[in-house]
Amino acid sequence: MTIKISDQFDAGAIEVVDASNPEAITLNIRKDSQANFLQWFHFRLQGARDQPCTMRFLNAGNAAFPQGWSDYRAVASYDRKHWFRVPTSYDGNVLTVTHTPKRDSVYYAYFEPYSWERHLDLLGRVESAPHGRVLDLGSTIDGRDMNLAVIGDPAAAKKIWVIARQHPGESMAEWFIEGMVDALLDRSNSIATKLLAHAVFYIVPNMNPDGSVRGNLRTNAAGANLNREWMSPSMERSPEVFVVRNKLHEVGCDLFLDIHGDESLPYVFVAGCEMLEGFTAEQQAEQQAFIESFAQASPDFQTKRGYEAGKYKEELLQLASKYVGHTFKCVSLTLEMPFKDNANLPDDQTGWNGARSARLGQAILQPILHSLQKGKAWD
Repeated sequence: MTIKISDQFDAGAIEVVDASNPEAITLNIRKDSQANFLQWFHFRLQGARDQPCTMRFLNAGNAAFPQGWSDYRAVASYDRKHWFRVPTSYDGNVLTVTHTPKRDSVYYAYFEPYSWERHLDLLGRVESAPHGRVLDLGSTIDGRDMNLAVIGDPAAAKKIWVIARQHPGESMAEWFIEGMVDALLDRSNSIATKLLAHAVFYIVPNMNPDGSVRGNLRTNAAGANLNREWMSPSMERSPEVFVVRNKLHEVGCDLFLDIHGDESLPYVFVAGCEMLEGFTAEQQAEQQAFIESFAQASPDFQTKRGYEAGKYKEELLQLASKYVGHTFKCVSLTLEMPFKDNANLPDDQTGWNGARSARLGQAILQPILHSLQKGKAWD
């Protein structure tokens, strides 16, 4: 059977240079569809059962985050449900994946994908729940739905916003949302029950549907990095941010979380708003209390490693969490999860994956509860 490499499916992305010899496959990581970012890959290999395969990504040194290849291992799956890590090395220019498939068909990806179908299933669970609704905010450039999941009573005193996948290749973000949503929909979850007695959740599971389906790392169908569009979004370039921002201003916000993945750092961490002009001592105390509560809720979360406070100084308010923190004066955080593994709690077989992201999403309810209990309008 002749080997074949394909990517014409949801989130597929690769360029084949030469696949005539399984031991010397050469590939290029494909750029985002309308931008020069490259790092995400997702493809299917057929016909190489029991054959040692060496796949060399020739342009890995030109990736958006080449430092992300250090100590990185690609993921593979035979059934697209169970993903495992495979041997991967990087010489400063070329990324090399070596693996002997045990089946005729195997998928490889930068990280465990979160499919559009799974996204629709998640929305379906929200819509069918007694205390859940799915609202249509508009359409993307490619015509996909921009949906907002609402869980709880919109008349509740506290408004909690959580958005994910502004950068579509950061699929762990939607796995996180799935875990959080399922916890909120679980009638036996006492933390969720307590929260929903006082708060309503506004959740955007996927801020970048077009980029997700196209197999982009960071941009939408127009080539826009959505997490640099929050000061002046437009329907022409960034309709996703435009419609979500309008809704956020309509209903208000008491706590905001923007869920991401970091290519380089093998840790779970948050970036706050302490660098913003006018950030008060009271805001600092509220932010720190949330962080400390999160550390107690999940051993996967840590506070020693993360971004420097001045990392985004010049483009500060273009970022979602900084824009919201500045505008609404509430706890507003960017949460980052690793593409690699959690170096503090490593798993040699899976690394950081979808299931661990989902469990972190479940755990976030505890610091949200503690944060709101300390604020106003809580009886």
